[in-house]
Amino acid sequence: MKERFAKLLLGEDMSGCGKGVCTALAISNAVTNLCATIFGQLWRLEPLPPEKKSMWRREMEWLLCVSDHIVELIPSWQTFPDGSKLEVMTCTPRSDLYINLPALRKLDNMLLEILDGFSNSEFWYVDQGIFASDADGSASLMKASLPLQDKWWLPVPRVPPGGIPEKTRKDLQHKRECTNQILKAAMAINSNALAEMEIPESYLDSLPKNVRSSLGDVVYRCIMSEQFAPDCLLACLDLSSEHQALEIANRVEAAMHSCRRRTTTRANNKPSWGMVKEMIVDIEKREILADRAQSLLLCLKQRFPGLTQTTLDMSKIQYNKDVGKSILESYSRVLESLAFNVVARIDDLLYADDLAKYSDRFSSTSVVSKVAHKRAPALAGPIANTPYTSAYATPSLSPARLISPVREESLTFTNKKTLTIGNSMKKVLTDYLGLESKVKNSSNLPEVS
Repeated sequence: MKERFAKLLLGEDMSGCGKGVCTALAISNAVTNLCATIFGQLWRLEPLPPEKKSMWRREMEWLLCVSDHIVELIPSWQTFPDGSKLEVMTCTPRSDLYINLPALRKLDNMLLEILDGFSNSEFWYVDQGIFASDADGSASLMKASLPLQDKWWLPVPRVPPGGIPEKTRKDLQHKRECTNQILKAAMAINSNALAEMEIPESYLDSLPKNVRSSLGDVVYRCIMSEQFAPDCLLACLDLSSEHQALEIANRVEAAMHSCRRRTTTRANNKPSWGMVKEMIVDIEKREILADRAQSLLLCLKQRFPGLTQTTLDMSKIQYNKDVGKSILESYSRVLESLAFNVVARIDDLLYADDLAKYSDRFSSTSVVSKVAHKRAPALAGPIANTPYTSAYATPSLSPARLISPVREESLTFTNKKTLTIGNSMKKVLTDYLGLESKVKNSSNLPEVS
């Protein structure tokens, strides 16, 4: 505890020369590093070791205790014995922390309870490349078909011949749905925390001067067209890898903020009367372009919920000075990552169960159908070192839609009577859903530089 406390005070600068990071970033890094230490090797569906669980809860309480002293002043009336009243300022817990932090703690406990539920499992894991020989010959089929070949470090789930019992499978599916709801709630809280952070000046200074060159000619023409539709535009772009999806998100986000910044700058200037009409038209064009870019970015993030953080998000985290927002962002981010991994591991196990139950069908299936059945790599991990290919070169239908373990389903919670975890989760997470924003469409527009 003394070592952690010293690093926070020194801003991770152990030389003590005052060159460390700010307190908000130091706490964010501490939460991230603690999560990597505890859950960095969550490769199996099994309970967390007691020592790691104790360490996680103990050190998170240390890091979160600062939130108990973050307050805001609100006016109130104080009544004196003689009946007179005086307006005074009283300290109350800051509203965003008061609402979101207990919910995040509840989500944290739920995830640990879900992991504890895998204590008496009817499945096991083996390292990739090590497959015991079995009579039905499903080992070689599983080795060739499981969607883990690009993740060589992950162990392969194995199930008994004929698959796991139906009751166990239903329990797995229920746990997956619960974890999926936790993931959505954590993503919503994280998105709110990032949205409330100020945009750093360094990011604004790096915005492109020309919107068309930033978006690319193809995307720019589609956005400015009269028949603009975000879903249709995304369907015409190559989104088969994380590089392309993240590139498009960064460029669209940069174009959106570039338009809004130049609109604000011109509105604050005092032009001559001859430039007023031209400036009004230009400001309207930029506002519409920014709104359309925002709708495209929202549609992209909804299609790929596990998309890596954009350049703006990372810049906000790095330069944020608000300790409260930093706590909410980092805590929700690590819970989002943990829930995402649990969903992915359950998906791998269910896929292995399908192979075991229908091995005779899979053995006669063509290679094309196997590739179609495989799940694409999740977007929550680091970007793979693949040759860079621009997503704007030639518009074409995407060869394969990048599928996330997060199902595209309604954010409305359904009542479930099977496990208590489903009922308790509904009570906590209801307030964190339905964050879709409405963006207006407009008519055909001339070029905006």
